[in-house]
Amino acid sequence: MNKPQEQAGAPSNYSRREVMVGLFSLAALAALAPGCSPKSKVLRAYFHKHFKELKPAELKAVLAIWAERYQLAYGQPVAVQATPPLDGVKFGYALDISRCIGCRRCVYGCVEENNQSRDPQVHWITVLEMEQDKGIDLHHSTPYYNPATVPQPDKFYFPVACQQCENPPCVKVCPVNATWKEPDGIVVIDYDWCVGCRCCLTACPYGARHFNWKQPGLPAGEVNPATEYLGTRPRVKGVVEKCTFCLQRVRQGRYPKCVEVCPVGARKFGNLLDPHSEIRYILQHKRIYILKEELNTEPKFFYYFGL
Repeated sequence: MNKPQEQAGAPSNYSRREVMVGLFSLAALAALAPGCSPKSKVLRAYFHKHFKELKPAELKAVLAIWAERYQLAYGQPVAVQATPPLDGVKFGYALDISRCIGCRRCVYGCVEENNQSRDPQVHWITVLEMEQDKGIDLHHSTPYYNPATVPQPDKFYFPVACQQCENPPCVKVCPVNATWKEPDGIVVIDYDWCVGCRCCLTACPYGARHFNWKQPGLPAGEVNPATEYLGTRPRVKGVVEKCTFCLQRVRQGRYPKCVEVCPVGARKFGNLLDPHSEIRYILQHKRIYILKEELNTEPKFFYYFGL
């Protein structure tokens, strides 16, 4: 018996994402067929399970394909890793407002370390200049200060980046689960899974997420070749990116790049679960300020007054 035809305009049982994935998969079949050019097989990187569902062999294959793609694009070997979180660790960050001089070395160290676009410029850290007599006042701050020397009299400086919230609103609004909080507290993004809807940008109250409106400009020879799938690997046009506490460094027992390059020691980093860590000492003994604490996002980025 012939199966009755569906009426025109009848509702579908498939989600929008399932339909899109199906269409893209059909379009990619020719490129994935045997005998195609080596360059075409990098398309496989876009058609895989969610990162958290990949089996070890599947993940290894995806990482290898992206490494090949980056080598073709930038003319140098690029390693793509997926370092897992450490057990018994929840990372936290503290920044001494009384020490920061507004030099922005953290900004440019972050750009070099995390393969951010140079043209157009993408910065994961924004340093705000504020008036000392007004105190912490986001409304009257400016990120566009450019004096001959810093710090300027009667000014202080307030760097802002991803707050790595314990209760991240950006994660809640993502329609495709492209962003999530890892067990070590770092909020990550799977760039392959991101559909560029920018819901997370709207939800983030800290302006910490950045969208690639154009193909990111990353000059050959300036690529940091030690990349992470969920962090430093070069992004593409149409996805969101942000600070990840330099997970490629901290999961290897190193400091984030911004901590390392700060010339005045204003930045501190450590394990919040370790009662003997420097960050725990700061939280217990210093005057702490939490940015937009009233929103109940529970940041793991703390500001304090050391002097």
